[in-house]
Amino acid sequence: MAEGKIALVTGAGTGVGRSVAIALVKSGWDTVFTGRRIDKLEEAVAAAGTDGGRALAVVCDVSRADQVERLFGRIDAEFGRLDLLFNNAGMGYKSTLIDEIPVEVWHDVVDVNLTGSFLCARAAFGMMRRQKPMGGRIINNGSISAYAPRPGSVPYTATKHAITGLTKTLALDGRPFDIVCGQIDIGNALTELAAPIGEGVPQANGEIAPEQLMDVEHVADAVVHMASLPLEANVLFMTVMASKMPFVGRG
Repeated sequence: MAEGKIALVTGAGTGVGRSVAIALVKSGWDTVFTGRRIDKLEEAVAAAGTDGGRALAVVCDVSRADQVERLFGRIDAEFGRLDLLFNNAGMGYKSTLIDEIPVEVWHDVVDVNLTGSFLCARAAFGMMRRQKPMGGRIINNGSISAYAPRPGSVPYTATKHAITGLTKTLALDGRPFDIVCGQIDIGNALTELAAPIGEGVPQANGEIAPEQLMDVEHVADAVVHMASLPLEANVLFMTVMASKMPFVGRG
């Protein structure tokens, strides 16, 4: 059990973030659930129960620097430190060729997936560097798309490749301060947003085909494992995927 440890999960109201935040609470972490919808956050907090760590819902749009600053001010006031950030909040867009993607969509995806991860990592890094005892862990939600794109996914794939650069640089820059950073790359976890994958999605050969999905709880278990390691050890990259999804043979 992670008694006395403080975690922040972004995008915690639904999907992967919800499952991870609940799993952390059940493992004893005091966990801040953040996202844009208070109703979803409160439902997730209720689902976490009261047998583990404390669960706290705080509304925040991670693409807004002022809101991220307020979020971390709340964490400091409530707990006085932060031991784990799971940078999970993200969004995608329907399969579309680049010349038909509205510029506004590009900005929206970059703002949430990349700028939001930067803003939260920036605030977490500063807090972890100055707290006593010093140090902490940042886990970024990458994706299979950090390695291989799906057709028509320029905004999402570009941001996920960029997350890999963020992960590597944080892992390097954090060394003097006992701040470690790793990345979990998820393939076809069954969430509300991913459900259409099981019905059929575009493939590299132009076909529409269904893909295997896996229980999102496997992702939650993997993140809890990464988070439970001592700061002398780090999972730099972990790929957790549905065994038969077309990744290794994609294309």
